[in-house]
Amino acid sequence: MAELRFVVDTEQPVQLKSFLRGRNGVSARLLVKLKHREGGITCNGEPVRTIDTVAPGDVIVLDVGESRTAEPNPELFARVVFENESLAVFDKPAGMPVHESYWHHGDTLANYFACLYPELSFRPVHRLDRYTSGLCLVAKDPWSASLLQGSFEKVYYAVVSGVTDECGTIDAPIARKPDSVILRCVSEEGRPSVTHFRRIACDGKYSLLEVRLETGRTHQIRVHMAYIGHPLAGDEMYGGPTDDITRQALHCGRLIFRLPLTGEEVTAEAELPADIRALMRTEAVLY
Repeated sequence: MAELRFVVDTEQPVQLKSFLRGRNGVSARLLVKLKHREGGITCNGEPVRTIDTVAPGDVIVLDVGESRTAEPNPELFARVVFENESLAVFDKPAGMPVHESYWHHGDTLANYFACLYPELSFRPVHRLDRYTSGLCLVAKDPWSASLLQGSFEKVYYAVVSGVTDECGTIDAPIARKPDSVILRCVSEEGRPSVTHFRRIACDGKYSLLEVRLETGRTHQIRVHMAYIGHPLAGDEMYGGPTDDITRQALHCGRLIFRLPLTGEEVTAEAELPADIRALMRTEAVLY
């Protein structure tokens, strides 16, 4: 059984729903789920309703009743960069999908997570494409997942073809490409999409960029860089050269977030993998 435990720290008695929702970020969806489960919400060991009043010092326990959905695969590996009781940050290798799908069973980050935490459900707060390497943030409970959602910053590193400007912003809407389920394109009918980049190194053939996103559209970096004439190395799908690397040269190298329980800011980092480093004939210091 997985539990979330809160101690009422208000100066005066307060409605339980207000305490959990307003002060601690527990989602309404989770509370609805728990109030229909026997023993789902207790106060000092006794069942309690969300409309009841709780007093300072009361101990509130939510039984989130985790269930694992992916089979553990001990032959997989993804380095754990940071973890505590609320979350884990993985350095996902290129080629490993985050979620299981029709085509992928047993070879995903979800399967490796199930090995490390067999009692927990897999709750990735964001996702990376299969061939994009780098940091992936996974919550260990629904409360942490709710607090972390949309409240973190990702910094990507990409090797693109050609010599880019030293820095720039690409503000171009992205839509699904007609007649394709997977491909995206820049289109006036698309959703607003903004990408910022800064060139870190350049050897004439390729440029190494630090990339930050204002929006999170599918394939956003890949589409935007191809749009300005600098597709990612290895990104055959969007016109990138494939003679030096066999996957898109994209890596999530930095993740900034706040811990759900304390609010402390954490920065997790993952060095560029060897196949991306090998593209550049110049050394670059990322951090």
